[in-house]
Amino acid sequence: MPEPKPAEKPHHTGHRDRLRERFVNAPDSLPDYELLELLLFMAIPRKDVKPIAKQLIDRFKNVNGVLNASLNDLQGIKGISHNTAIAIHAIRAAGLRLLKQNIMERPLLNSWQRLIEYVEAAMANENKEHFRIIFLNKKNEVIADEVQQTGTVDHTPAYPREIMKRALELSATALILVHNHPSGDPTPSQPDITLTKQVIQAGAPFDIIIHDHLIVSRNGTQSFKSLGLI
Repeated sequence: MPEPKPAEKPHHTGHRDRLRERFVNAPDSLPDYELLELLLFMAIPRKDVKPIAKQLIDRFKNVNGVLNASLNDLQGIKGISHNTAIAIHAIRAAGLRLLKQNIMERPLLNSWQRLIEYVEAAMANENKEHFRIIFLNKKNEVIADEVQQTGTVDHTPAYPREIMKRALELSATALILVHNHPSGDPTPSQPDITLTKQVIQAGAPFDIIIHDHLIVSRNGTQSFKSLGLI
């Protein structure tokens, strides 16, 4: 009686091995959909994920768009379960944690580009405005990073008195204000300029300096200091 033939491996098994090898040898050479394939390998171990990766790129344009998509939007793609959508969000959270840890407890004025990279990753693709404050000590090291307020698509309430109260609680001596413009235009508005002046005035009696106010958008970041507004 002939021996049974060994079960054939799924056709995508060899593809996964080849893709992993290409990534190890030249990670920057992979197009966005293949990088997504690698990520999906971990969440979907027994299925050809190339069609799913290509659908994600078709829907969200690039890796950045995929990682910033909502859980509901991700699950709108055939083959993306709730658990897989959570895995994608976890990858984004890990990336943000890495960028944040690169600025914490370090002299921030010597790591300005790292700060820009972090706030752009954290806020550029948000569809509502968020007002964030980076708190610094006497050495200009980051001691806290907090989102103070979340608003609407074009407005976030921020209160200078509350900002100073929190700065004093943390023994901060300097602040960097950050908020995003979901419209994609990082140009400061008149209310942005007025608020910044109010925060500077509120900090003066406590010798708390406002180093900058950054406006983040998907089309870039503007600095009040660079614009001569501080």
